[in-house]
Amino acid sequence: MQLFYNPDITPNAYCTLDAEESRHAVRVLRMREGDELNVTDGRGALYRCNIIQADSGKCIVESVSKLSTLNSQLSTIHLAVAPTKNPSRMEWLVEKAVEIGVGEITLLDCDHSERTFLKTDRLEKLAVSAMKQSLHTVLPKINPAVKLRDWLNSTQPFSHSATQPLKFIAHCEADQPRVPLASALLPGRDVVVLIGPEGDFSGDEIALALECGFQPVSLGSARLRTETAALYAVTAFNLINDRI
Repeated sequence: MQLFYNPDITPNAYCTLDAEESRHAVRVLRMREGDELNVTDGRGALYRCNIIQADSGKCIVESVSKLSTLNSQLSTIHLAVAPTKNPSRMEWLVEKAVEIGVGEITLLDCDHSERTFLKTDRLEKLAVSAMKQSLHTVLPKINPAVKLRDWLNSTQPFSHSATQPLKFIAHCEADQPRVPLASALLPGRDVVVLIGPEGDFSGDEIALALECGFQPVSLGSARLRTETAALYAVTAFNLINDRI
C-alpha cells in the first residue's frame, strides 16, 4: 500500500496534495485520474481517495471513504532527548523512532550538550517520510530545543488518558540507584523518557528530574550513544505494548 499525507483531508471532500506528494503520485507512480490511493491526516485517520486531477504539481483527490481511525486510547511515548553533535545521527534517530512508533519528540539543551540548536523542519520532513514508509497514520510532534531545566519546571508531560504518564530519566551514574527500563515500563501507560547528551546529564539535572517525579532507569550494562539509547527506549516501549 502506498500512503500519502495531507493534514487537511476530511471525509467526502476534495483536497490537494502538496507538490512533493503530487510529484510522487503522478510522476513516480504514474497514477492517473480515477486511480485510488490512501491518504492519512497524520492524526490517526486513513482515507481511501480517488484522483480527480492527476497534476504532478497539484494533484487533486476526493476522499470517498474513511478506512480507519486510530484508537485515541493507545498509550504513547514522549522522547525528550539532547541533540547529538553530529546532526545526521539525530536525523537517523527521528526516522527510526517514527518507524517503530513514537508519539512526540522534544529536543533538550542540557548542561553537557555539545549542540544546543537543531532545525526541526528537516526532522519534520523525515518524520513524514518515515510515517508513510511504516504505514503509520499518526505524525509525531517534534518540538524545538528547550533548556532541560525550563522544560522540567514548566511542562506537564502529555498523556492520552486520565492516568499520569510514567516518567523516566536514563543516566549513566552507576553509583546511584536505578532500575532497568524494561522492568519499569507498564503496558498501556503513557511514558516520558529523558535521554541526555554525549556527556550525560549533570548531577544537578538528575537531581532536578528526580524532584519532578522522574524515576532513574538504566538501559543495560553497555554504555550507549545518545541516539542508540533513545532508540532503545522507544523499542522497549513498543515491545512492552506488543507493537513490534
